[in-house]
Amino acid sequence: MGRFVGGFLSAFGLPPADAARLHLARPVPLGGHLPTAELAADAVGAMALAADAAHAARTGSAPEGRISLDPDRIAASFRSDQLGRLGGEPFPAWAPLSGFFPAADGWVRTHANYAWHAAALARVLGVVGSDRAGAAAAIRERSARHLEDEVYAAGGLAVAMRSVPEWAAERRGAAGAVGDRAPVPVPVRVRARDAAKTGRGRGGERAGTRAAPLAGVRVLDLTRVIAGPVGTRALAALGADVLRVDAPGRPEPLWQWLDTGRGKRSTLLDLAATPDFARLRELLAAADVVVCSSRPGALRRFGLEPEQIAADFPGVVNARVVAWGAGGEWGDRRGFDSLVQAATGIALRESPDGVVPGKLPAQALDHSAGALLAGGVMSLLARGTGGEVETVLEGIAQLLGSGTAVADRAPIPPGPDAVPPALATAPSQWGALAIAGPAYWPSWRPTPGPWAGRPWGEDPPVWLGA
Repeated sequence: MGRFVGGFLSAFGLPPADAARLHLARPVPLGGHLPTAELAADAVGAMALAADAAHAARTGSAPEGRISLDPDRIAASFRSDQLGRLGGEPFPAWAPLSGFFPAADGWVRTHANYAWHAAALARVLGVVGSDRAGAAAAIRERSARHLEDEVYAAGGLAVAMRSVPEWAAERRGAAGAVGDRAPVPVPVRVRARDAAKTGRGRGGERAGTRAAPLAGVRVLDLTRVIAGPVGTRALAALGADVLRVDAPGRPEPLWQWLDTGRGKRSTLLDLAATPDFARLRELLAAADVVVCSSRPGALRRFGLEPEQIAADFPGVVNARVVAWGAGGEWGDRRGFDSLVQAATGIALRESPDGVVPGKLPAQALDHSAGALLAGGVMSLLARGTGGEVETVLEGIAQLLGSGTAVADRAPIPPGPDAVPPALATAPSQWGALAIAGPAYWPSWRPTPGPWAGRPWGEDPPVWLGA
């Protein structure tokens, strides 16, 4: 395994020496100048060891000796947005106003996959609808940094591309650091509570089974996009009852839900309405795990910030994924994988010519964060205690950026239209659906059959068996 796995295991409270139990027959087929393949294998490997610990603790089984990882499965899972097919067509992963655009003094990366973010960006640029050509012309006349500030202030998402030294200097200044080193956010942090809490999926009245170690564990999923949903999908794959909650009027793109919603149920609650808010609190009171991915502070009025949940429900495993490390003007901003790549210097390091932005061969920050989030949750479930788990995309980006560049490895492009062996195909109400499976599937878990998809938002807001 690689240079990252020991640190991940230490964060989980597992012995770094356990990495010797992981077996990877060959490198994960992900290219790029940075060691993305190594990061992917190490994040998934750490999650696999945490899953094995949870399996042993919740079922009374002996830990596995050697754990085999499938490099093709890992690569397909990390590239699921590129490889997935619906009705024979590729997933429409990017909206017209999302992408890199040349500005008057550099490059800007926008993210407008959600309608409300696209509307905010269009207002700032003075364009109508999804006019990409008009947006490009407007951006070309503006300063990248000024546009970044304007779009964020309007509720949208845009980031000026920076070099590694530029980002380090900016973050160092924001934190008031002394010397040449900028503070680096921890990629994953896990903290167990002092007093062990039993019951509700922590080895109490709803213990797991050998085939499904997380059976009986109730996971309240308040996440969107990729990182959080990938983490909760991994928990669902091991038997947890994952109930995702979204707000009415904020739909998830169909392809994205089908890609990351496998094994989950999904319901809609308007937290501004008293009955729905009361229902959410009832769900939370009976949950074992709650996972959030909103920007820090966004859920404070609903009592759903990590410190609020910990105070009200001390037995819960309280997990969240954030884009940026704490501190400065970035700490409470919205952000996604592609934006973090642009800001932290990854896009420039992956550039084909040192000028035009490049990108990682997959949304590797998101997928790694999801694996680490799931691993952190399972490490606490194995210990039978509540606690906190946090993964930070910026921290993962800086960890990846600290690795040795591999200049002779070009990114591996998306495969042909034929479905790779790591994907399962099934008919669905929306057409033939082909999606990647989980990055790790343990030997003791029955092989899943084809999944036809489940409608988003149509489940009742109740726990199974309640």
